[in-house]
Amino acid sequence: MHGEYKVPGGKLVVVDVAVEDGVLRHVRVAGDFFLEPDEALEAVNAALAGVPADTDAAALAARIDAALPAGTVMYGLTCEGVAIAVRRALAHATDWTDYDWQLIHDGPQSPALHMALDEVLTAEVAAGLRPPTLRVWEWVSPAVIIGSFQSLRNEVDAEGAARHGVEVVRRISGGGAMFVEPGNTITYSLSVPESLVQGLSFQDSYAYLDDWVLDALGDMGIRAWYQPLNDIATDQGKIAGAAQKRIVGPAGRPGAVLHHVTMSYDIDADKMVEVLRIGREKLSDKGTRSAKKRVDPLRRQTGLPREAVIERMIDSFRGRYGLSDGKVTDEELARAQELARTKFASPDWTARVP
Repeated sequence: MHGEYKVPGGKLVVVDVAVEDGVLRHVRVAGDFFLEPDEALEAVNAALAGVPADTDAAALAARIDAALPAGTVMYGLTCEGVAIAVRRALAHATDWTDYDWQLIHDGPQSPALHMALDEVLTAEVAAGLRPPTLRVWEWVSPAVIIGSFQSLRNEVDAEGAARHGVEVVRRISGGGAMFVEPGNTITYSLSVPESLVQGLSFQDSYAYLDDWVLDALGDMGIRAWYQPLNDIATDQGKIAGAAQKRIVGPAGRPGAVLHHVTMSYDIDADKMVEVLRIGREKLSDKGTRSAKKRVDPLRRQTGLPREAVIERMIDSFRGRYGLSDGKVTDEELARAQELARTKFASPDWTARVP
């Protein structure tokens, strides 16, 4: 069995392993990481040999750490990264390059239709009717998107939203509220087969699916990192938040994962705090007293037009994994339009948690 895992902010770890009589055998760890001394690599292999095949990643990492020679130095590699690569091998996980990725980047659409497209396209991936897809959003109007389990009245100031013409929609994924305006926000979705994140914990899957965009930001001169559970941050502050939803596949097929990210290119902070009710506990948890300081826009950090940032992100993805231009099919669009009307534009759904 063969497994690969790109350590977030680090290097690629490759594991080849067999299972005999319920334990790991013939373990070989490789990759483009740096490791000193040389004998540390054999220590890692030996630490994994004979371990029960159902051992979880945390226990595998602990065994590796205990077996390392004194003074071992790892660069681009972690014990946890090796353990995850082992679990991915055992789970027969797929890799990014196993797929023919499709890009969808259409014109501006309504907030409710964006919510519906995420659900429809990810269900199509789960059904095997669509390849894994990167969809870049364009907004026709300002919106607040609240998480699936958030209280509407606790998160949104209804009077402020009405005053500023901000539509409120609820998405199918969890997480917090996002304030978006056309031209000020960069939003994208990944609709991927569940096998791509096999062997990863829920938290690890966020880091894994965000890693490509960290490299894209790095190419633009921004040192960014994944901040658990679902933020992308820089020295200047948070720049993005992610959310996920697992979609069950048809009978006999694995499911798919929706992973979507909203990045602040620019932001009207005064308007944001008039529309969102940002509680003191949330601000305290983020280590800041001011809501206006929580998000630091990409416009200031890159000095690039929004369109150029998006283009560079797409080019970075294409260079790593390949990416062909695609579109929403007529059937997918019709289903999404109906879902937007009956679900995502419905007061019953938006206020399902009052």
